[in-house]
Amino acid sequence: MAVVTAVAAGVMTAGALAPTAAFAGGKPQPDSVQSSLNALVKDDGLPAALASVQGRDGRTRTYTAGVGDVATGAKVPVDGQVRIGSNTKPFTAVVVLQLVAEGKVGLDSPVDTYLPGLLRGDGIDGRNITVRQLLQHTSGLPDYVDKGAILADPTRYYEPRELLDAALTQKARFAPGTRWSYSNTNYLMAGLIIQKVTGRPLGEEVNRRIVDRIGLRHTYFPTPGDTSIREAHPKGYNRDADGSLRDYTELDPSWGWAAGAAVSTTSDINRFYAALLGGRLIPAAQLAEMRTTVPADEVTPGFRYGLGLASRPLSCGGVYWGHGGTIPGYYTAGGATDDGRATSIAVTAIPGDAAEKHVAAAVDSALCR
Repeated sequence: MAVVTAVAAGVMTAGALAPTAAFAGGKPQPDSVQSSLNALVKDDGLPAALASVQGRDGRTRTYTAGVGDVATGAKVPVDGQVRIGSNTKPFTAVVVLQLVAEGKVGLDSPVDTYLPGLLRGDGIDGRNITVRQLLQHTSGLPDYVDKGAILADPTRYYEPRELLDAALTQKARFAPGTRWSYSNTNYLMAGLIIQKVTGRPLGEEVNRRIVDRIGLRHTYFPTPGDTSIREAHPKGYNRDADGSLRDYTELDPSWGWAAGAAVSTTSDINRFYAALLGGRLIPAAQLAEMRTTVPADEVTPGFRYGLGLASRPLSCGGVYWGHGGTIPGYYTAGGATDDGRATSIAVTAIPGDAAEKHVAAAVDSALCR
């Protein structure tokens, strides 16, 4: 698959027409992607929506709708940076699989091979959990995330060991390898393995092995204590119980760490998945392992999870590969197909169930058009 080439082919605001709108009866018709973003803002009440869409020809169009700041009404920055939440997981998985290819990590080796004695708890034993099970969420590890604590003190810094200790106060969800269940603790452990094997901070390895390697100019792994988004960005919000929007743009993503700390843009996310599926980041053998999936229907029907890479069926046939991410202030969805199509959509508040389905439908429509 060819690597995405970013083309500033037109930036839309809510209600605008795309530059290459279809025609019916001699009249221009709204671009379907723009219409989808407009609906997410107007009908679902999301402050802003951004999208980057790549066609089979490699051309990329970027879109926006809504406002980048609800207080001032400022425009949404073109291809603005957002926190990508769990879209960080494929980055972490790629680094692990690069280490597998280098012979430094074994996919079916126990966690204790690299972190002896660290993973112990009620029904939890690192001697019985493999690296593969971490990456595929089949380890049975409980989740450390405390959403209430994060929302109450969004700029607090967390050490990875503090997060692990929180997870280990809980019992195992099931015996390793017997089920699938999503848990951020799996990727916390993967990040710790990367640091132990390489002797370098996780963020440095992500930036060196992925970001710099394929030229993701607007993607980075935040350093400890970094609560700001570095480049132009729409503000991110969380809807309180009374319906009001609270600004969560300034946030310390250390609690997400290897599972969800990265910052990127919709076009860079497309570049990442295109490079990954195109074999530019890991050898063919490791990419095949990454794409070997198990059912994960608790997410949505037809959803399957590999090693940090998930597949979803398309209404027009086939599947697309990606992940998705949720973090206070931002939600991202999308992925890429084997024939070069890619779509990434970001919204600036965590959507409710109905709006989340509308985002998924917008991704499907963009990839199938």
